[in-house]
Amino acid sequence: MKFAALARSAALVTAVALIPATTAGLAQVDGRVGPEFSKLFATYQQIKANYVEPVDDEKLIRGAIDGMLASLDPHSGYLDGQDLERLNTMIDGNYSGLGLSVVLDDGAVKVISPFRGSPAEEAGLKAGDYITHLEGDLIYGGELDEAVSRMRGPAGTSIRLTIFRAGREEPFDVTVTRGVIELEPVTYTVETGNIGVITVNEFSRDVGADVYAAWQKIQREATGRVSGLVLDLRSNPGGSLDEAVALSDLFLDRGRIVSQRGRARGETILYDAESVFRGQIAEGLPMIVLIDAGSASASEIVAGALQDHRRAVIMGDQSFGKGSVQTLLPLTRDTALKLTTARYYTPAGNSVQEGGITPDINVPQLSDPDLERRTKFQMRESDLRGHLVNELKLEDKALETDKRDDPRFQMTAAELEQRGVADFQLYYALETLQRGAPNAVARAR
Repeated sequence: MKFAALARSAALVTAVALIPATTAGLAQVDGRVGPEFSKLFATYQQIKANYVEPVDDEKLIRGAIDGMLASLDPHSGYLDGQDLERLNTMIDGNYSGLGLSVVLDDGAVKVISPFRGSPAEEAGLKAGDYITHLEGDLIYGGELDEAVSRMRGPAGTSIRLTIFRAGREEPFDVTVTRGVIELEPVTYTVETGNIGVITVNEFSRDVGADVYAAWQKIQREATGRVSGLVLDLRSNPGGSLDEAVALSDLFLDRGRIVSQRGRARGETILYDAESVFRGQIAEGLPMIVLIDAGSASASEIVAGALQDHRRAVIMGDQSFGKGSVQTLLPLTRDTALKLTTARYYTPAGNSVQEGGITPDINVPQLSDPDLERRTKFQMRESDLRGHLVNELKLEDKALETDKRDDPRFQMTAAELEQRGVADFQLYYALETLQRGAPNAVARAR
């Protein structure tokens, strides 16, 4: 398998860089760890000699590797042939299935996000859901690959999922009909008032170019001059660091986009505007970026850059808070480490680790009938076991959201449904742009 393809596939869930695993690039092993390695080897010998059943070397070595990486942070991991093949299949070509991005979280299959327009989204699955059973069979504690393979299947066939959702008292069943999943990293629409909406679903290969193409189509399809732009990064779990830089560069023509700082030589890198695209699109146009708790990593890089440069107003909910970069380190032809090697910082020098990006205007998703319960149990980076701690040592109170009632956001989901509003955050962004108040939306300098 080519590691270029791996880099694209890993982009679904994290900000990833790719460097060669050369001898010069590997860290020196401290001579003092010799006794610790002897403990590891002694444990291996005792298991081989005395365990109740024979154990093969591959299982023991894989367990040791997984244990080492699990002790670091939630985003470091070991990828073997099956993992690489599964990720590659999701990116290269169509496949039949449910359209879910999932991870294994403490033995449970957790939904990162359903792909937009997928059977899973249409069935009502949400980011943060846990899948506990497939067709009544318990899958907790099993292998992720086995669960994924069972969820895939011919288009038109159905599968029953048992879902545990934070805020619900009881698990519930959802039957999803499989379909042909066509991954679309970028989609767009032209809304009333000639306002363009560009939705970035994932930061895979060529997202910057795809957004540029979407902008050109919006200009052609608008009935007049485009009057505003919404960049929707909600429920986007991240992806390629290079594509986050490229997307930011589309809207900036000067200054820092992001910096990453690591311990190893070559891991401290500065990314500036005008390095990918010359000039800026939508220059002078009022612009809003939508984020929520599912906006992570590469999404936060873009939101942070446009916020610090005052190029756009950020609306929605506090983002996930993943401020680290993972590097893919090839071990063999079909295995690799996904290792956290650096932290990234916004142009103003802020780390979003734990805290995330704070919207300029907090807009709750009032059209979600489970909003209150889901907010109470919402999971972010700071809730993950073993997460990196923000160097600024933010107090818990600094990470809390404003609990005061906002008179602008008092309608219920049922009332919004009666008015035909299915997505309140997008509705509010469009209303803000349509009002066109000079002090409501940032303009490019």
